Amino acid sequence: MRIFIPRTVNRFLGLLGSAFYYRYMSTLDARYWAADPALDPKSFWVDQPYIYVFWHEYILLPVSYFGNCKVATITSEHQDAEIITHLSEFMGFKIFRGSSTRGGTKALRNMLKIGKSGYHLTMMPDGPQGPRRKMSVGTIYMASKLQIPLIPTGMGFHRPWRATSWDKFAIPRPFSRARLIFSPPIHIPKNLKHEELEDYAKIVEEALMASTQEAEAWAASGNFREGEMEMNHSPKHLRKEMIYHYPDA
Repeated sequence: MRIFIPRTVNRFLGLLGSAFYYRYMSTLDARYWAADPALDPKSFWVDQPYIYVFWHEYILLPVSYFGNCKVATITSEHQDAEIITHLSEFMGFKIFRGSSTRGGTKALRNMLKIGKSGYHLTMMPDGPQGPRRKMSVGTIYMASKLQIPLIPTGMGFHRPWRATSWDKFAIPRPFSRARLIFSPPIHIPKNLKHEELEDYAKIVEEALMASTQEAEAWAASGNFREGEMEMNHSPKHLRKEMIYHYPDA
């Protein structure tokens, strides 16, 4: 029997979870590298929206870094996703509810709408149920429809804990290394046929696999990389943003 949890309780748990999450992620030696500084959503030089694509297993890293910089994403409408939805909102994301099996069409329409208003989008092309590290055609369709470039975003942790789930979900060890790479953008043409969507899906999948493997190798070695930057996971920044965006929290 499923127990109903009031929205206010879920929202409060999301608030507590976001504070703990920032504390936890701030212990990491987290660094990133961008093929161009303007590809970073927090950069002063970014001058257009992008769709950042990354594998489902590494979602913990972008959730801690991409907040409060005009980024929108989709979370499930299922009750089990209530806390993670509120946590993401407190982390500074624009959230739309839906999935491929429940509310997906509405969420997709909202993503198309928000994408045209200048927001960056994040997509996990192998979620929500896999197969692991396989690019979905839906991601390519979204980029083609919106005419927003895709950024293959590779990520890696040094010796993470791995879940037994379909995606081998990665949990970074405290004080370990985390690395992220923004690869060059890929532009998807308009009005592609289904076969063409599949062709571009293979191109983006190969680019994301290469970027991911590069980030994982970087995290494992800990070597200095020319142009690398430190990620900001500041709890003080989180509190300021929560007070500004959620005064009634």
